[in-house]
Amino acid sequence: MLSALDLPGNASSVHAEGRAARAVVARAREQVAALCGTSSAHVVFASSATEAACHILTPSFRMGRAPVRVSRLLVSAVEHPCMLAGGRFPAEAVTQVGVDRDGRIDLDALEAAIAAHDPASGQLMLALQHANNETGTVQPVAEAAAKVRAAGGIVVVDAVQAAGRLPVSLEALGADFLILSAHKLGGPKGAGALVASGEILMPEPLVRGGGQERGHRAGTENVAAIAGFGAAAEAARDALSVASAISARRDAMEARMRAIAPDVIVHGAGAPRLPNTSYFTLPGLKAETAQIGFDMEGIAVSSGSACSSGKVGASHVLKAMGADAALGAIRVSLGRQTTDADIEAFLKAFATLNSRRLSRLAGENAA
Repeated sequence: MLSALDLPGNASSVHAEGRAARAVVARAREQVAALCGTSSAHVVFASSATEAACHILTPSFRMGRAPVRVSRLLVSAVEHPCMLAGGRFPAEAVTQVGVDRDGRIDLDALEAAIAAHDPASGQLMLALQHANNETGTVQPVAEAAAKVRAAGGIVVVDAVQAAGRLPVSLEALGADFLILSAHKLGGPKGAGALVASGEILMPEPLVRGGGQERGHRAGTENVAAIAGFGAAAEAARDALSVASAISARRDAMEARMRAIAPDVIVHGAGAPRLPNTSYFTLPGLKAETAQIGFDMEGIAVSSGSACSSGKVGASHVLKAMGADAALGAIRVSLGRQTTDADIEAFLKAFATLNSRRLSRLAGENAA
């Protein structure tokens, strides 16, 4: 990124300075494409994953030069808010599909929603997370995608949380499009991407103007952020080998949490999860209170998803799972740099909070 900041040229310019900037963008495009197992020609850079979601969630597509209409958007009830908002679809064209108690999409309910769709009105689209941004629950994307594609539909996968933690492949997932975010990979904030499986079927542009990104997204490219995105994508590919070690550390941490507080509820524990994520509730302790307590001990956790931790209201993810959402939940994220000392510090803070919780509950019961 520092090297890219020294490049004065506009990546769209044909002079030497412009060509140097364009080479940086091209290299990053290759790195992001390699993370998803596709061609660099299929990567469209954006300012964020949210922008990429608004780009792809549209009723208006083109198959070459021919217009294609999408009349129905299906989303799981635990999707990120930018997906639940439906992008450019009208609210009446969006259908939420329920999930089980671990937060995985109900495939029978999905089949029913597909069967209820009238193909004469337009095509069908499914937008589904690879992994949830609160619980870390991994969705049965390939199975869901196969059902939608059999009905001639389009499959969009939000791979923001999964990329860099799980192998991500458009082909293996059965996806037509993926959405990625740079900062979730360890890259800079303010860069995202829409990754397609081909070049024929594409959505109408969200940002119109110049011909940047081959006409799919107008605006001068943020060369430094894109360079950081590419470098992070390459590093993420190399780091997949440590995922099992991170998962083992997370599982050991949760086992000790249960020993400290046997009534702790670990949400999504009955399903495959991201290796780095633990999402739990201590009965009788509000998540916001726990978050403050952990912060005072130097432990950074979030109550819900990181991008909406300041929101007011119960988690829609917990509600959809049928869990008691009133108390909320705490999300703990481990990483490559997490050490045994970090885990011990967290467990010490967890034990302190649990002791305070039990003392308060005992006092309330006595009263």
